[in-house]
Amino acid sequence: MQPGAPTTFTPDQALSFALDDEYRARASYRAVLDAFGPVTPFVEIAAAEQRHIDALLPLFPRYGVAPPADRWAGRVAAPPTLAAACAAGVAGEIGNYSLYDHLLAQVGEPDVRAVFASLRNASAYRHLPAFQRCAGRAGLPVPGPAATGAASALLLGLAAGFGAVWLLRRGSA
Repeated sequence: MQPGAPTTFTPDQALSFALDDEYRARASYRAVLDAFGPVTPFVEIAAAEQRHIDALLPLFPRYGVAPPADRWAGRVAAPPTLAAACAAGVAGEIGNYSLYDHLLAQVGEPDVRAVFASLRNASAYRHLPAFQRCAGRAGLPVPGPAATGAASALLLGLAAGFGAVWLLRRGSA
């Protein structure tokens, strides 16, 4: 879950929050591609994030809700190294499937639940393992799909720290 996120959601809030998170993920992975070129697994997962967005968008008119604008496109900086990007990918996918776990507990609408479950499973069982392999190749510690506690916090801290250092360096340049 992102800091400041609500703890309970109405269906329209759940849809909006999920779409915003998918926009963020797509922008993050595109930033890595812009910085490092067409590297695996970012090429494939950036395309998958677009498919996630495409799966969510048809739900908005069904519930009479306007989809939020993409506030992330072009506003996310890539981590300073590919290894840091892999660590951030692990942390991002853990956060994403955790978000969907939370959202699934909040909504009862079968069509929304089906899409959320599909997107949750893609993050947990396809994207996360791809980023774990990426992080492992870089020699970073890699928590498993059910990661919680210290290992997850360590990886989230690493990703945040790399991003903060990069932003500080960028701001002083």
